[in-house]
Amino acid sequence: MAVLHQESVLAMIKEFRRNWHTLCASERTTLCGADAMLLVLQLSMAENNKQRSGEFTVSLSEVLLTWKHLLHEKLNLPVENMEAIDHYEDIRRTYDNFLKSSNMLDLIDVYKKCSVLTSNCENNANISASQLRDFLSGRQSAVDDETDLCVPPSPVSEHWSQDNEKVKFLAKKIIYSYLNLLVNSKDDLALAHILNVPDRGLGREAFTDLKHAAQEKQMSIFLVATSFVRTIQLGGKGYAPSPSDPLRTHIKGLSNFINFIDKLDEILGEISNPRRCKFICWKTNNWNKFWKCSSGQK
Repeated sequence: MAVLHQESVLAMIKEFRRNWHTLCASERTTLCGADAMLLVLQLSMAENNKQRSGEFTVSLSEVLLTWKHLLHEKLNLPVENMEAIDHYEDIRRTYDNFLKSSNMLDLIDVYKKCSVLTSNCENNANISASQLRDFLSGRQSAVDDETDLCVPPSPVSEHWSQDNEKVKFLAKKIIYSYLNLLVNSKDDLALAHILNVPDRGLGREAFTDLKHAAQEKQMSIFLVATSFVRTIQLGGKGYAPSPSDPLRTHIKGLSNFINFIDKLDEILGEISNPRRCKFICWKTNNWNKFWKCSSGQK
């Protein structure tokens, strides 16, 4: 099934990009899609729960309920008949601050900014607030594509097709996350997706240590990691992190990660046409070489 209003949303994003300098103050701003919006909301709710109860957790049912409320409230759609959300104002404030600190805009922000263009943003007239809500909610069309009706897939081919699509989706997500981080070093979501892909020994503990260090220093996670690695590299053998520094146990993995980002940055600098940057990872010729390069292997 195709998601409703997908083409209208893509048209809106293209219009936003064409008017980027009018609508956005920073060229380093990145857009936050539906999946990322939901993840930011989940992190915001977990952060608020941690402040109130000491536990960085949140149930899926609470996230989905708040997600529905957020979409209606932010799009100025009726919320009167919806269940009240505890501490919603605090959650919304944390959500907005996360996007701001990460130099990101979500699709509702893009919709609102396009609305300001009125006559200059003709494509925006093709999608309403309620239609954007339906798109972000993941509502689907009622009629399948005709090919699906004519040729029902066999269980084997359907299973293979689903697995193949998942691989393609994950591959695109990884590549785009690397590119997003190159464009916007404050994009903590992009960093979270690629920090340990491929395996660098940087699991949840490493990300948590980086996140805490970033909060203490009021810096982006990427800048904290870069600063830590650069200090070691410039200090040479005469420098060693403090035994109490939690990042000390992640030196190898963080060094591999930052060194690989440096290599990608060099490749990006060699590309004269920015539109070709989506092919940046293929400069390594193939995925096997890409994985080896990104994990520090020779």
